[in-house]
Amino acid sequence: MIRFLMFSFCVVIAFSSCKKKRSATPPEAVSLVFPEENSECTTGVSLGTETSQVEFRWNLADNTETYELRVTNIATSTVQTIVSTSNSAKLPLAKGEQFSWLVRSRNSDVEETVSSEEWYFYNAGSRTTFAPFPATIESPSSSSSVFKDINNEVELVWSASDLDNDITGYEVYFSVETPPIDLIRTLSSDVTNIKVSVSSDTVYYWRVIVIDAEGNRSNTGVYSFKVL
Repeated sequence: MIRFLMFSFCVVIAFSSCKKKRSATPPEAVSLVFPEENSECTTGVSLGTETSQVEFRWNLADNTETYELRVTNIATSTVQTIVSTSNSAKLPLAKGEQFSWLVRSRNSDVEETVSSEEWYFYNAGSRTTFAPFPATIESPSSSSSVFKDINNEVELVWSASDLDNDITGYEVYFSVETPPIDLIRTLSSDVTNIKVSVSSDTVYYWRVIVIDAEGNRSNTGVYSFKVL
């Protein structure tokens, strides 16, 4: 009888432990919906001459209880946040300014949070011309590990967008130091990839500046990769 009771107790403890482990599942990342990437948001509700209220929308994610919306004014680096339990939230934003936005998924079972992609947009206003959006780094992805080719080179690839469609060129900065200050190439608007010489077991840092016809410039920020 005692053996049976001890066995039953162990089974209950083991089941409870497994159940707890199964429930501690990290949240998944959401897919952003609106405002669309590299667009001008014209649907905001005017709150006066300087601000309008913009509704952000995203798809629901599995294993997620709350969503933290983070919106950054690119010019001022001011960050606005709001927590939602649904797949939308509203924030007042300055008119005619460029913003980036992302959503962080959270649940109460784990401390880990997961971020969505980061999208850029302009909030509509009186502006008639627009600075280019920061370039999207396509390869190598940030903090990735890559192999060099037979020529001891790695290809850097990006894409860029501008509402005025007047991008004139790019500046590429690349070095083993961060932030990278070595301008290694100035390129025309139709060139969005270059090959760079690298060494094994080395971390490299790079960034791309997008320039338009009016001299406006946008910066990707610093990206890194390690050559194996």
